[in-house]
Amino acid sequence: MTQHYEGSCHCGALKFSYEGEEITQGLRCTCSICRRKGALMSTELIPLEQLKIDANPDDIGLYQFDSGIAKHYFCKICGIYTHNETLRAPGNCRVNLGCIGDLAGDELEVVVFDGKTLL
Repeated sequence: MTQHYEGSCHCGALKFSYEGEEITQGLRCTCSICRRKGALMSTELIPLEQLKIDANPDDIGLYQFDSGIAKHYFCKICGIYTHNETLRAPGNCRVNLGCIGDLAGDELEVVVFDGKTLL
């Protein structure tokens, strides 16, 4: 059974929503950017066409590095990182669980993904 999730950056300029599995875990990646961000990400891969973004395109920032395949999106106004298109599954993304309204991220089981040595 899927659930409806809604999230946003801190200032609310970048909002997203999607239908997905119940969130019972969060993912921490050890790659260089994720380690620095410290964000708890969704474990579920969300097809890009299922993630609905509500924002002025001029307010959405994009950061890419190394191969340029992974795409890290953030709000240009408040700086909050909201979601990314993944390196290992292009066309799919993960969302920052800290951006989802009433979700208690500190109560979720955390799965660690070794992105540092798998590059």
